[in-house]
Amino acid sequence: MMRVAIIGAGPSGLTAAAELARQCASVRVFEKRDGASNLSRAVGITPGSLDLLTPCGAGPAIAAEAVRFTSMIMHHGARPIMRLPLNFDARSSVHGLPQDRTEAHLAAAFQRYGGQVIYGHKVTGLAQDENGVTARFANGDSYHADWLIGADGAHSVVRNALDTPFAGYDLPGDWSIADVQSRTWPHKNNFTGFLLPQGHIAVVVPMAADRYRVIADRPDARAALPVDLPIDHLNRSGTFTIGIRQANSYQKGRVFLVGDAAHQHSPVGGRGMNLGIADAAELARRLVDGTQDGYSAARHPLGRHVLNVSERARRMLQSRGARKALLLGMMHIVNRVPPLQRAAARQLLSG
Repeated sequence: MMRVAIIGAGPSGLTAAAELARQCASVRVFEKRDGASNLSRAVGITPGSLDLLTPCGAGPAIAAEAVRFTSMIMHHGARPIMRLPLNFDARSSVHGLPQDRTEAHLAAAFQRYGGQVIYGHKVTGLAQDENGVTARFANGDSYHADWLIGADGAHSVVRNALDTPFAGYDLPGDWSIADVQSRTWPHKNNFTGFLLPQGHIAVVVPMAADRYRVIADRPDARAALPVDLPIDHLNRSGTFTIGIRQANSYQKGRVFLVGDAAHQHSPVGGRGMNLGIADAAELARRLVDGTQDGYSAARHPLGRHVLNVSERARRMLQSRGARKALLLGMMHIVNRVPPLQRAAARQLLSG
C-alpha cells in the first residue's frame, strides 16, 4: 500500500488526505498546531471545489452548512453603484463558510476513511532518496513515506527544505481583517464591497448566520468601512502583509507542494483556498494513477493564471484618478443592463 505523509492540516492538506485515503492509500497528516484551528481565514467556496470534494463526502456537507450568496453589491463610498446577481446558474454560484468549518468537514471525511491528523508535530527537515522520504520533527519523531506533500502554508518549511525558490514581492502597507458577529447587518447573503478615497477598498463577506468577515487595505478593517456595521461580538481581528509569489516548481523528487506553499496572492477574488483544493485533488489522483511527475507541469500554469487575474482585479479596484473614474463609469453601465450584470458575475467568478 502506498504511504503518503502530508505536512499541514489546512484545506489543501486535508483535501489530499481525504482523497488519498478514499482511494486506499495509507496517509498520515502532521500538523504543528496542538489542535484543530478555530480561525476563519478563507471564506468563499466555488462549485468547482464542491464538485471535487463530493466523492469523499465533504462537498455536500459543506454546501449544506454554507451561506449561499445571492448578490454582490459594490459601493462608491457609502453609496451603492452596482449590484450583480449571484447563484442564478452554475457559473455564478459561490458559497461562504468559515475556513475552520470547511476544515472540520474535510477532517471528518478523512476520519471516515480511517485517517487521523497528528497534532503537535512541527516538521524541521526532510531527507529523500529513490526509495522514499523521511520527515523529521521538532519533538524528535520521524516518519518515512513513499511520497510527501507540503501543505504547510506560505512560510512552508517543506518548500524551504527543498531549497525551492519562491519568487515574488510583498504589497506595500498593511491589510486587516475582522471576524465579527452582527444580528442587524442587512446584507445577510450579500457580498458587499466599498471603493474608498485614495484607492482604498473594504469588503464584508457573510460566513455563517450573523457572522461576517471584514477585509480592508487599511490597518483597521472595521474603521475603514464607510457605513455602520453594528458588532455584537468580535471573534478576531488582525493585520497582515500580502505576498505575491509562486514556487518555481511544485515538485522535487518525491516531495510536492500544494496550496499556499506553492502560490500566494491577494484575497481579491477569493481564489486562494479553491486553488489549493484543486491542487490537492489533482495531486491525489495522480499519485493513485502513477502520473505524479506531470503534476507541476499541469498546476503551475494554472497557479500563474490565478495570480495574474487576482492582481489585475486588485489593481483595478485600488485604482485612482482617471482609471477609477473609468471603473465607476463601467459599473454604472453594467448596473443598468441585466444581461451585463449576469455576464460580469460569471466573469468575476470564472477565474
